[in-house]
Amino acid sequence: MTKRVIFAIVGWTILTIVFLLVPSSSTPRLIFAVLTALIVLIGILVTNRKPKFSETANKELDKTEPTSFPVDALFAATIDSMREGLLVVNRDMRVVASNPQAYRLFGATPRAINRQRLTELTRNPEIYKAYLDALRGVDRSVKVDTVGPERLVFELRVTPLPGQNGSGPSGALGVFVDITRTERLESVRQEFLSNVSHELRTPLTSILAFVETLETGALEDPESSRRFLSIIRKNASRMHGLVDELLELTAIEGGNVRLRAAEVELRPLVEESISSLAAKAEARGIRLVNEVREGTSVYADARRLERMLVNLVDNGIKFNKANGQVTVKHESGARDRIIVEDDGDGIPQHHLERLFERFYRVDRARSSDMGGTGLGLAIVKHLALLHGGEVTVVSELEKGTAFTIHLPHALDE
Repeated sequence: MTKRVIFAIVGWTILTIVFLLVPSSSTPRLIFAVLTALIVLIGILVTNRKPKFSETANKELDKTEPTSFPVDALFAATIDSMREGLLVVNRDMRVVASNPQAYRLFGATPRAINRQRLTELTRNPEIYKAYLDALRGVDRSVKVDTVGPERLVFELRVTPLPGQNGSGPSGALGVFVDITRTERLESVRQEFLSNVSHELRTPLTSILAFVETLETGALEDPESSRRFLSIIRKNASRMHGLVDELLELTAIEGGNVRLRAAEVELRPLVEESISSLAAKAEARGIRLVNEVREGTSVYADARRLERMLVNLVDNGIKFNKANGQVTVKHESGARDRIIVEDDGDGIPQHHLERLFERFYRVDRARSSDMGGTGLGLAIVKHLALLHGGEVTVVSELEKGTAFTIHLPHALDE
């Protein structure tokens, strides 16, 4: 009851009492009749106004109510949008429900996959055993691999579906979670740790061995002492270089290296690069040739480009034949091409695809003897990508190898 209605009732009651107390005459009765009519009119207006307000409020509430969807449609949309594969079988091991991800997983169409027996769909014993255990009432979680053009790894979780009246499971529901990327990253991590451990263990073992030799009396022999100290220094330098290159490669891959690209005179830069390796080349009888024409310029970060050139020329020196040659030249076109080629023994074709991977070596023993870390070409690759370009390699056995750095022009940036 609103305040207006209460006020009208109270007012009407007071007027009635006054009417009964005053002497009977036409004037007071007329006034009472008029006031009574007004009170009744106010009551009617208030009464009529209330339903209108309620109807409006109800309409507003209706607008805010959530739209109802059929449960079946919501369930179907949820299943179809799952990133995981879903496969449901009945007691006879026949597929009764699946989703699009399961079609891709098993390489089948909805019509082909549904109503098939599980053994017709896959020959993987782990999948079959997991569903079989679920039909016996046991939850199973296994890791399975698919066989096909690409190896995929899934974590499969199979749960029994309860039957009616305690008659045991009526079927089994399996969810396939794709963990291929996670497995690959874990494999890369383990391989990386293994390679780093191996690369550090070899020089560290050598250092410790010679230190112990010196401590046990070799210090008394000046000639042996100098030789041992030279070996210790060489292995320590190798470890230092490995750590430096690891830190540099990590910074490049992590996006923490910023380029300061500008037009760079290429011939002087090449001259500086090969000059820094002149002593190493002379020790092996390797001739270093700069065939870049005067006035040639490229758009690059000078310091990073020099690092790429040093790595490639150094590689050409290490794996060249005695008295061989390493040549640096430039070709122009849609992109600038800086070519570093040698006339060594060449690289077998099956190695070329993995040549730019970290720690990958064609000849591990020879590379270690040369003091290589297995990271030089990986650094070249990532620095080239950072410039918006790439590095490629072609090689022919007994004729040599050519690495090419492809750099975009300034206008392409």
